[in-house]
Amino acid sequence: MNRHFSPFKALLAALLLLSGTALLAQDHGYADADDEHSEHVEHEAHPDGAAHSESDARDAEAQDHGHHEDDAHGEHAHGEHGHDEEFVAGTFIIHHIADAHDIHLFGDVHIPLPVILYIEGKGVKFFMSSAFEGHGHGNKTCELDGITLTMHAADGTAADGTSVVSGQITASETESALTVYDFSITKSVFGMLLILAAMVWMFLSIAGHYKKNPGQAPKGMANAFEPLIIFVRDEIAKPSIGDKADKFMPFLLTVFFFIFFCNMLGLVPFLGGFNITGTIGVTVVLATLVFLLTNLNGNKHYWGHIFWPPGVPLPVKFILVPIEVFSIIMKPAVLMIRLTANISAGHIIILAFTSLIFIFGDDGQAIGAGSGMGLFSTAFMIFMYFLELLVAFLQAFVFTLLAAIYFGDATHDPAHH
Repeated sequence: MNRHFSPFKALLAALLLLSGTALLAQDHGYADADDEHSEHVEHEAHPDGAAHSESDARDAEAQDHGHHEDDAHGEHAHGEHGHDEEFVAGTFIIHHIADAHDIHLFGDVHIPLPVILYIEGKGVKFFMSSAFEGHGHGNKTCELDGITLTMHAADGTAADGTSVVSGQITASETESALTVYDFSITKSVFGMLLILAAMVWMFLSIAGHYKKNPGQAPKGMANAFEPLIIFVRDEIAKPSIGDKADKFMPFLLTVFFFIFFCNMLGLVPFLGGFNITGTIGVTVVLATLVFLLTNLNGNKHYWGHIFWPPGVPLPVKFILVPIEVFSIIMKPAVLMIRLTANISAGHIIILAFTSLIFIFGDDGQAIGAGSGMGLFSTAFMIFMYFLELLVAFLQAFVFTLLAAIYFGDATHDPAHH
C-alpha cells in the first residue's frame, strides 16, 4: 500500500495549479439607492404688501419646485425598492452557485478572502475583500493608493467601454483604465486549498500508519479509508489498465478523493455553498491532466490506431482518422462537461425548490400558498440531499473510471486486444 503514496506529494503539487483557475463569477443584482434629504428654508414676513406678495410668490414657487423634487425622488426610491424586494429566482440561484471573493454564510454575514492583484505599472496589491464597499448586489468599489478598483456584479461594459464579466475587478486612475491581473483567493480556490491540505494530512497519516505497523490490521483513519483505496485499485485501476495500473494509482487516488471531498464540502449547509467541481475552471484543469497523462504515456500501438487504423480500407481512413484525432480532445472534454454539469445541476435543483417558496409566497402576501409549498419543497430538498450524497461519490467514481479506461487504451499492448 505504501508504494501508492510515495509519489503522492508530487502529484498534489500538480493539482495545486487548480488554485489559479476559478477566478470569475460573483454576485448578480442591482445596487440599493441611498435616500436623499431635502433642506427646509424659513422665510421672514415682510411688512409692506408689495414685498409680502413678492415673497409669497417666491415661496409658492419654491414650495412647488420642492414638491416636484420630492415626488420625483419618491417615485425613484419606490421603484428601486420595489425592484429590490422583487424576488428573481435566476439571480438567486446564480448568486449561490457562482464563485465569489468572499464566503457568504447567512444574512449579511460574510467571511472576507484575500484579494491579490497585479496592476500593470503599479505592482502587486494585497488586501481583503471587505475593503470593497457598495450597497446591495451592485458594483462594489475600493480606493487604494489613488487607484479606483471596481468589482463588477454582472456581465456588461466598464466605463472605458471594455467588456467585463461578473466578479471581474477593474482598475482606473484619473479616468484612465489600468490592466489588472487577478490572482485572488476566491471561494472555490479557498475550498480547493482546504481540501488539498486535508488530503495531504490524511494520506500522510495513513502511509505513516502502514509504515509503523507492517502486516497489521489498519486502525482508525487507515481502517476507514482502506476500503475506498482498495476499491480504486482493484475495481477501477487494474481492470481498466492491467499490469501497469500501479503507475497510475497515485493520480487516480488523488483525483478520486479530491472530487469526492469537494463534492461533499458543497453539501455542508450554512458553510458558504461551495461549488468547486461545478466550476468550469476547476474541471478543465482536471481534464487537462487526464489528457496529458493519456497522450504522454501512449505507445506506438495507441498512436497507430489513431493515425493509421489497421484493417480499414484506404478511403475510409480519410474519414476515420480525423474522427480519431478529434476524439483525443473530446474524451477529456466530456469528462469536464459531465462533472461540471452534474454537480451544478444538483445545486440548481435544490435552490430552485427553495425559490418556489418565495414565488408562491408572493413576498408574504400569500402565506398559505407559501407555507404549503414550503412543506413540499423541504421534503423534496431532503430527498435531493440524500441523492446528492450518492452523486458526490458517483461522479468521483465515473471520472476516475473513465480516466483509467483512457490510460488503459493508451498503454495496452497489441496482445491484449
